[in-house]
Amino acid sequence: MADFTHFNAEGRAKMVDVGEKPPTRRTAVAGARVCVSPETLRLIQTGGMKKGDVLTVAQIAGVMGAKRTPELIPMCHPVLIDGVDLKLWLNEERCCVEIRASVSCAGRTGVEMEALTAASSAALTVYDMCKAVQKDICITDVRLLSKTGGVHGDFLREEEE
Repeated sequence: MADFTHFNAEGRAKMVDVGEKPPTRRTAVAGARVCVSPETLRLIQTGGMKKGDVLTVAQIAGVMGAKRTPELIPMCHPVLIDGVDLKLWLNEERCCVEIRASVSCAGRTGVEMEALTAASSAALTVYDMCKAVQKDICITDVRLLSKTGGVHGDFLREEEE
């Protein structure tokens, strides 16, 4: 159990004490894809969804998701987030909505979970706004793309486009 920091000596869940760690600049970028039909993609593109502007609402939902991460993920520390930026765009070749969520802070713990929650919240919002016209929407490729800061160092995922 020594490798798993969220367990105590008895093997029970605990929140890691980060109080002795020095604050450092931390960033994380996460991504997600929402695969839709060509017709759904066209409706998103032309503003034809009855619930409104899909990409704008999903962008706002992603920011809200990042801010609420410790309420959703039991062992996450509340982090004073410095910034959240979501980019959503239509990928016509793959017939999907691409999502990138960037989160930054100066703190004692990373913001990977905040970035992943932001990307996931945005993806779920795309699904919610489009489900009336398509039932088989697929949320896929939720992943950490990069992170900086902290004792474990930087990470950059190598992806094939």
